[in-house]
Amino acid sequence: MSDEQIDDRYRAAIDIARRAGVVARSYFDDFHALTVDVKGHQDFVSEADRNVEVFIRAALSEAFPGDGIVGEEDAPVAGQSGFTWVIDPIDGTTNFIHGIPAWTVVLACVQGADTVIGVVHDPVHGETHHAKSGGGAFLNDRPIRCLGGRSLKQGSLGIGFSGRTRAGGVKRLVSEVVDAGGVFYRNGSGALSLAYVASGRLLGYVEEHMNAWDCLAGQLIVAEAGGVVEDQDAQAMIADGGRVIVGTAETFSDILALAETAYADPSK
Repeated sequence: MSDEQIDDRYRAAIDIARRAGVVARSYFDDFHALTVDVKGHQDFVSEADRNVEVFIRAALSEAFPGDGIVGEEDAPVAGQSGFTWVIDPIDGTTNFIHGIPAWTVVLACVQGADTVIGVVHDPVHGETHHAKSGGGAFLNDRPIRCLGGRSLKQGSLGIGFSGRTRAGGVKRLVSEVVDAGGVFYRNGSGALSLAYVASGRLLGYVEEHMNAWDCLAGQLIVAEAGGVVEDQDAQAMIADGGRVIVGTAETFSDILALAETAYADPSK
């Protein structure tokens, strides 16, 4: 695929995420009136999630009719172009439906095993973290880099947890981080936390299991900002999800060691 094809999709992804953010924000500003369903333990979906995904799918299909689409709330659409979009209309739905301003619109574009475009848009704060493969990472129009020269004792480590995994792993991880002299941080949006690693706000992020639409975009942004990302095959993540570990160059090995110990016993 040509660089021009990727560039066209990169520009469109940023634009579509921002326009979708306007739609999502209109629901968020009246969150008390939302219709909300329960998908599972601490796993919600609102009319906003569904309608924003419909908006994004329609915009992508109009711009790139040959591309595949995989989203959180609707069935996948096969493509013929070699590009597949992986989207989360609202990452951080629990925050969203309770009026907490920590949620994002997430778009990733995948080519084979690789993520080539990532966009994490925060409509409430007007922040769009974005990257394309080989092109660096940005917050709006400003280039960004992960933190440098700091240990785990000199910053915060983002930690995620969902009902898809047992509680033992995250409890052990939090304890290990504290024992190592670190501080843990959770904002309820894995995509937003990954973006914060890229823009130097967090030292890293760990979650035992994430779905592709929550993490692929952020992982690319972190990598393009100079961070270290545990290797992932995008197609495997789309199929099954998986563990996500990212960190700064100085902290990644320490974060990986903590996670390996914490998640060693999957039965607890």
